[in-house]
Amino acid sequence: MKTIAIVCGAGMSSSLLVNKIKEAAAKEGKDYEVFHSESSNVQYKCQNADCILVGPQIRFDIPKFQKLLPGVPVDVIDMRAYGTMNGKAVLEHAEKLMGIK
Repeated sequence: MKTIAIVCGAGMSSSLLVNKIKEAAAKEGKDYEVFHSESSNVQYKCQNADCILVGPQIRFDIPKFQKLLPGVPVDVIDMRAYGTMNGKAVLEHAEKLMGIK
């Protein structure tokens, strides 16, 4: 099973997005572990993730996350997908990042 980590500053908006991603995956019959993490816990919570998607408001932290977790692909979530909580679009982004699509 692949694991997708959604990271934002305090974890509030990302927890809602996690639910939307899980709903989108379930509709497509896909089984992913999806969770959120605050940016301060990335090194500990995301070490086994297959990809990390970061909220647009903390995109400046991507180099830090890449250094902390080498080998784990990290990218920023599209601002429109994040703002509209488009779980399907974010799921597709994660799958591309993991080399699934």
